[in-house]
Amino acid sequence: MRVEFAVSVLKLLAIFLALLIDLLLGDPRWLPHPVRWFGWAIERYERLWCRLATSPIALWVGGVLLALSLPAGVWWVSHWLLLLAGSYCWWLALILEAWMLSSTVALRGLGEAALAVYDCLQRGDLAGARREVGMIVGREVDRLDTPGVVRAAVESVAENTVDAVLAPLFYAFWGGAPLALAYRAVNTLDSMVGYRWGTYCYLGWASARLDDVLNFLPARLAAGLMVATAFLWRARPNHVWKVLLRDGRKHASPNSGLPEAAMAGLLGVRLGGPCFYRRGLYFHPYLGEELCPLHPEHIPQAVRVLYWVTFQGLLLGVILYSLCWYGGKLCGVTFSGPGF
Repeated sequence: MRVEFAVSVLKLLAIFLALLIDLLLGDPRWLPHPVRWFGWAIERYERLWCRLATSPIALWVGGVLLALSLPAGVWWVSHWLLLLAGSYCWWLALILEAWMLSSTVALRGLGEAALAVYDCLQRGDLAGARREVGMIVGREVDRLDTPGVVRAAVESVAENTVDAVLAPLFYAFWGGAPLALAYRAVNTLDSMVGYRWGTYCYLGWASARLDDVLNFLPARLAAGLMVATAFLWRARPNHVWKVLLRDGRKHASPNSGLPEAAMAGLLGVRLGGPCFYRRGLYFHPYLGEELCPLHPEHIPQAVRVLYWVTFQGLLLGVILYSLCWYGGKLCGVTFSGPGF
């Protein structure tokens, strides 16, 4: 009983340490980062398979193999690395798992990237703000005015609250670093090949669908925590809930529209509208009501929402993990993980 309790405490400690590492260090370029390795592997695979494939079906098959093999391989390697570390000593496994988990979370990086846009706008440097926001969005930014830059930054913070923070934490509580890294591999796949044009319609189909499945619960959790944030802030929670229910499913993505609609309701702004991409003009459905026009101050407000949602998600994860642990003990189920 005591050993199993210690194992559970170490798993929670690894998650706390991972967040602390991310907040203190962020993503320094001199540290090895698994996502860069994922990107390297995806680029090589894409080049090779696009040369070998001679039909849409062959591209689709290659895409399915890629979507399944990369996250499975990432899970297997990280699982056995933690087992190997744990066979030497528990603290080595703890440090390794904390580092692995920290590489899946980008809380500090997301916040700093959004605030860099805000700083440029505060200085009146619209060109610099466009350049900074172009680092975190996929749309063309050269034509954006100040409200357009603010909108892009706020939408990115809302969407990446799921992809870069809440979803990795969700899978960390569920399956530790191996599952969180496997999720991050799928998310990287979606960002690199999960498009709806050219060969990606076939090669990236499986990656995009798998990303939709894995983000289904985290996206709804993030939207719900934004509503809870409105309660804590006393910021019209009924309005946030109304906007979420009315507009959350308008987006083409089954997940992205939910946190964006909740963010729009919480800030009292309207998101969505026309966007220019490499493939031309695309119109996103409007989310929220324009109770106030978009202003640079909405960017730090969105970042504060990001941190509040992260704190609430962490607290909720600890509570649910503890309940599952005690429930498992009553049913004779042991909760443990590789390395411990």
